[in-house]
Amino acid sequence: MRISILGVGLIGGSIGLAARRIEGTTVSGFDPDPAAIASARQLGAIDEPGATVAQTLAGADVCFLCAPVNALPGLARAALELGGDCVVSDVGSTKSALIESLASSGLAEDHLARFVGGHPLAGAEAAGVEYARAELFEGATWYLTPTERTSGMLYERLYRTITGLGARPEAIAADLHDRVMATISHLPHVLANVLASQAARAVADDAERLPATGPSFRDATRVAGANPGLWREILLANREAVGAELERFGRELERVGARLREGDADALERWIEDARADRRKLQEADLPGGPVTEVRVSVPNRPGIVAQLSLAIGEAGVNIVDMALYPAADMQSGAIALWVAGDRSAERVLELIRELGYPASVVDPGGE
Repeated sequence: MRISILGVGLIGGSIGLAARRIEGTTVSGFDPDPAAIASARQLGAIDEPGATVAQTLAGADVCFLCAPVNALPGLARAALELGGDCVVSDVGSTKSALIESLASSGLAEDHLARFVGGHPLAGAEAAGVEYARAELFEGATWYLTPTERTSGMLYERLYRTITGLGARPEAIAADLHDRVMATISHLPHVLANVLASQAARAVADDAERLPATGPSFRDATRVAGANPGLWREILLANREAVGAELERFGRELERVGARLREGDADALERWIEDARADRRKLQEADLPGGPVTEVRVSVPNRPGIVAQLSLAIGEAGVNIVDMALYPAADMQSGAIALWVAGDRSAERVLELIRELGYPASVVDPGGE
């Protein structure tokens, strides 16, 4: 396995460190900043530096694009135009704009089939390859956004590579990904900035009684002011989804304000209790574990099958723990093995797959 990393910062460096723990894996890296490459080599994040993108991609099986979101369309097109059998993915926190940009770029279908959008839910407040660490992705969700063009074989290769890095790949539609990230990542950054600025203005109005900030304020504003250039581009790239979430948030604040003005203690208490219950559900939903069941699906060998199944299962809230493809000798059909957590999840997966029109069954672990 040869992995290529374009952009050797915190995420790119951590991919390199995690990948180099996989036996037989070689990591090549490119970065426009020579100091970043030097640091990556010293840290052990890459085996081979590349002087150019083409040199770095030579012979690669998997390529990760680890650049700012505004640079990703051009970098992705350059990587795909180099041809070969390399699956190309990115680590940006917005997906729709990038996929739409590539779809309208004039790239050939076989090039587009090699791209799968990706986004690891892992990071740190500090930026730079010097903060990279091999365990950054351990147990982390890593979103993948395959499309109807995506090659099933290349998707499986990327899936297995990410699993090898310690993460949990999860398929999700690009537009749904952007709406989710607007809520759980981008909106919190906006609110942290607003809260920090509002508190600073309040303090300035009465500087003689400067309050000691409590833990609630410190927690809520931890990401305020984080990497202004990076977050400017992220918010612009996902501006429609973030704008919609801000409107919903504003309406909810208005409702809370109305309850306060009315002195409705019961409504406020119910609101807080509901929020506590919702937070508990979110925490429980992120807990991996439980028995794993294999579901085997018979499918025709055509583009988009793996993406169709993965997205349908992901939208149903079922996590695919692992997958494998078994093409028939004539390459006209084949089987897909999906391992999902829990018997009830397997039953749901069977139901979904049969609704899509494909035969499927649960594999008896002692039968093969």
